[in-house]
Amino acid sequence: MNKQQSPKFKDYTKAYFSPSTELSAEKRNELILTYTPLIKYIATRLSNRLPSQVSIDDLINCGIIGLIDAIDKFDMSKNVQFKTYAEFRIKGAMLDELRSLDWVPRSIRKKITDLEKTCSALEKKLGRPATDEEMAQELKMSLTNFHKLLDETKSVTFLDIELLRQRNTDNNSSDTLFEPLSDIETDPFSTINLAQIRDLIAQSIDELPEKERLTVSLYYYNELTMKEIGQVLGYTESRISQMHSKAMLRLRTKLKKAFAG
Repeated sequence: MNKQQSPKFKDYTKAYFSPSTELSAEKRNELILTYTPLIKYIATRLSNRLPSQVSIDDLINCGIIGLIDAIDKFDMSKNVQFKTYAEFRIKGAMLDELRSLDWVPRSIRKKITDLEKTCSALEKKLGRPATDEEMAQELKMSLTNFHKLLDETKSVTFLDIELLRQRNTDNNSSDTLFEPLSDIETDPFSTINLAQIRDLIAQSIDELPEKERLTVSLYYYNELTMKEIGQVLGYTESRISQMHSKAMLRLRTKLKKAFAG
């Protein structure tokens, strides 16, 4: 299997940083060159779930800015490896750029809202996650058109969860989540703390249908691509993408309920 793996780095933290000495210009340039493959990896992974009008080169440029920000702000006393901190800042810079672009058409936002309402209502009615057939019937559309709808909305639901994961990691950030994750006026995190969010995400993932749960686990924890997950589970790449979209939709719906509560 030709797996695109996350770049592996030894711990360069002590080699480049010290509590009392500032980095030289030469060392900074070395770090930027060393971590360029990580920037490209993160950009590629994000762009695979985004529409074609979002340029991977723009994401890479933002990632470089994020890396420089990481170099400037890294604090050895936090007992965190530089690679871990850099990855967080690189992805954060890319997500901030995507948030600022406001590239999601209003029609897609409405479709997501309709999907959320249907998902929530059916789960409440059935006492379990709704099947594709049940969702399609409730939306008064064919199963084929329901799957097309999942494909249309996949980039927004995917980004919402990515931004939530990023925000959950950054205990010091005061930024609100990517709109339209929450349509309430205040920062949704003012009503629920980070420990509760972690618990809620873990519980929500556990409650996903088995194949959706496996898809989420293989994508986010094992870092497999959609094509590779399809090979593992015996489905097409398109079908895995739809499973991922449904999982993100279910998680998004549960999280919005918690934030609004």
